[in-house]
Amino acid sequence: MISPSPENASRHGVLLLLAAYPLLAMAGAITHRQVFALLALAVLLTVLMLPRLRTRRAMPWFAWLATLAALLGAGQCGFATLLLEAVPLLINAALAFAFGHTLVAGEPLVARFIIAIEGTARLQQPGVARYARQVTGFWTVLLGAQAAVLAVLLLCADRTGLLNRFGMASPLPVPENWAAAWLHLGCYAVLGAAFLLEYGYRRWRLRHLSHPGLRDMLKQLALHWPQLRRGKGVAMP
Repeated sequence: MISPSPENASRHGVLLLLAAYPLLAMAGAITHRQVFALLALAVLLTVLMLPRLRTRRAMPWFAWLATLAALLGAGQCGFATLLLEAVPLLINAALAFAFGHTLVAGEPLVARFIIAIEGTARLQQPGVARYARQVTGFWTVLLGAQAAVLAVLLLCADRTGLLNRFGMASPLPVPENWAAAWLHLGCYAVLGAAFLLEYGYRRWRLRHLSHPGLRDMLKQLALHWPQLRRGKGVAMP
C-alpha cells in the first residue's frame, strides 16, 4: 500500500478543518454555547496559520498559542460567540478591500490570477485584460454589498444582535435563526455560487480561448497564492 505524501496529508487535513468550521459555527449559533464558538475560532485560526506553523519556527507557534489563549479569555468573558459572528463580516470586508485596492492601483487581482495560472501572454490576448478588470470590479461590489448585509445582521438580529445586547431597539429586527444561518452558511454559499457562475460565464464570454479545468484552476490558485497576494507588477494593456 502506498502511503500518502506529506503534502497530500496536509491538504486533506486543511479540507477537514474547513469542513468542520461551519458545523461548529452553526452549533455555536444554535446552542449559544461558548465552547462551540471557541472551537470554530480555533479551527479557523489554525487553517490561517498552518503554512507558517509548518515551517516549525518558534515565533509562529508562539503566536498561535498566544492567540488561542486570547480566544479562551474571550470565551471566559462571554465574547467568543460575538467574535465568531464577526468573522464573516471581516472576511467579506477584507476581500472587498483586496479586490478594490488592486483595481484602483491598476493591477486587478483577477489579472494576477490569470498570470499565475496561465502566464503573462494570456493577459495580452483579445478581451482578457478588459474582462479581468470587469470581474475584479464585480467581486469588489459583491463582497462589499455582502459585508454591508452582514453588518446589518450583526447589529439587528433578535436577541444576539449588538443593538439588542446593548439595550437598544433594532430598526430592522431580523429573526435570530435566519441571521445565524446567513452569517455562517448563506454568505459562503453565495460566494461559492458566484464563483461557479463566473467560471461558466467566462468560458462562454471568452469562448475563442482555451480554458483550464475547474480543478486545475483551483489547484494553481492554491499553489500561487503568495504571488497573488504580493502582485508582480501586472502591466494592463
